[in-house]
Amino acid sequence: MSEDPLSLTLNALADPTRRAILARLSLGETTVNELAEPFQMSLPAVSKHLKVLEKAGLISRSRTKQWRPCKLEAEPLKQVDAWLGEYRKMWEQRFDRLDAYLKTLKPDGEVH
Repeated sequence: MSEDPLSLTLNALADPTRRAILARLSLGETTVNELAEPFQMSLPAVSKHLKVLEKAGLISRSRTKQWRPCKLEAEPLKQVDAWLGEYRKMWEQRFDRLDAYLKTLKPDGEVH
């Protein structure tokens, strides 16, 4: 697998468990144990998912005494959004051209 940031982020987002973890973290910091609660998997399995998310820069982990919270980091998501934005522009332009063409097929732009 490529090590470029976009590839790491997309790989991390490809798994539904990791997306669910990110959704939970969007509500605020939490512990690994709390993140693991809704999933029917072991703590080591959840930790593996967290390592993938951390490698992609999507989460950070800190240590405050005995509490080791995980926190969502949004910057990689912004990079994905920017990358997708280029494709979004292309499709919007294509739909606009299609709309203009379809209007030429109907008298007075009438749509049925």
